[in-house]
Amino acid sequence: MPVPPFLADLRSHVGTQLLWLSGVSAVVVDDDERILLVRRADNGLWAIVGGVLEPGEQPAPAIVREVHEETGVHVVPERICTVYTEPPMTYPNGDRAQYLDIAFRCRPVGGRARVNDDESLEVAWFPADALPAMEEKNLLKITRALKGGAESWFVEPS
Repeated sequence: MPVPPFLADLRSHVGTQLLWLSGVSAVVVDDDERILLVRRADNGLWAIVGGVLEPGEQPAPAIVREVHEETGVHVVPERICTVYTEPPMTYPNGDRAQYLDIAFRCRPVGGRARVNDDESLEVAWFPADALPAMEEKNLLKITRALKGGAESWFVEPS
């Protein structure tokens, strides 16, 4: 995964220390209730699209950018489906991070689903009742996006 320049600069000062970062993710749902997923290049797992906000970037435009960069699909964010603090994680290079993730339910409005950068190995649409294996946090976001309602926004720690 390419490291954004602002993050590489920050890492040059703080090394691998734990960084608190803002992230966004997208549950893209088409008219047939299919979910757009990417098979990640870093771990080979299927996932919803996500990424880090650039300094000064607003969350909704950030997820529009991320989905297009990774999949070639143009989307419109419809609503927030979860706000979730992920557990701290360590990347293979030793960098540590913890993300506050805002997940959006998005509607595709153009483009064609394809691998559009080096972050993904595959891009595909899946029926909601036939999703491939993926991390539980992605399944939770998908479930909340399909469920709807403001009560689904906030995730209680387990």
